[in-house]
Amino acid sequence: MPKLPQSIDETIALLAQENYICGRSLATVVYLSLKLGRPMFLEGEAGTGKTEIAKAIAAALGRRLIRLQCYEGLDASSAVYEWNFPAQMVAIRTAEATGATDRAALQSELFSDEYLTARPLLEAMQPQDGGPPVLLIDELDRTDAPFEAYLMEALSDFQVTIPELGTIKAPEPPIVILTSNRTREVHDALKRRCLYHWVDYPDFDREMAILQARAPEAQNALSREVVGFVQRLRKEDLFKAPGVAETIDWAKCLLALDAITMSPEVIADTLGAILKYQDDIQKIQGSEAKRILEEVRAELA
Repeated sequence: MPKLPQSIDETIALLAQENYICGRSLATVVYLSLKLGRPMFLEGEAGTGKTEIAKAIAAALGRRLIRLQCYEGLDASSAVYEWNFPAQMVAIRTAEATGATDRAALQSELFSDEYLTARPLLEAMQPQDGGPPVLLIDELDRTDAPFEAYLMEALSDFQVTIPELGTIKAPEPPIVILTSNRTREVHDALKRRCLYHWVDYPDFDREMAILQARAPEAQNALSREVVGFVQRLRKEDLFKAPGVAETIDWAKCLLALDAITMSPEVIADTLGAILKYQDDIQKIQGSEAKRILEEVRAELA
């Protein structure tokens, strides 16, 4: 099993092995989180690599990645465990058919591990091959305050309680990463239990390095134009600026079209790879795309 990194530089190198190009400030938070056993809370715009870093950490350390995708209405039972009711009903029918009358024994059997379906939080508390897993609690801002309160309790002691079975405590704390796109504010009490970092859009050089790692087949000239164009788009008045994920997707689309350099026509045909709202696409199409491309080329020259 790979060892935990022993310095910030080792953390940067470890993530780079999984093609995750990490800035030093984010690498510092990752290193301290791993060293101190503290959850990390990553906030930022969608597409800036918050989810990807959890995948990179899990792959680099040889740990299992357990993902809890948050959504409105998520409650503790859905996040922790469920009882397998169909299997329990079959067991009850079987007991009735065979004349088994020991109700205490039947109840004890029905509420045992055999009929328990573990959900992400419970899975993360159980022993795993290769060491404690990486628990990704993704897009926490989609949930509501009651679930946040429950999560605070679960993460403070790394344990969950199942009324029929009792308290289950993790033998070793999982590596916990919480993410938020900041569609609403997450309660300060939860943030205080974590190491916090705002994941911002990368600068030109780092985004180039990310693109070269994720789409190495792209020619340098094309990659520079793609990154330069996306960086300029983020300064425009758009409903949703493209993230790094869109930069990578766009480059791969251009490669699939055998594009060597960008042109207003190619941009118009592929804007849907980087812009996800029709109003934004209409704003950039035509003469606006040509203007931005000319300005990008002038800067790169």
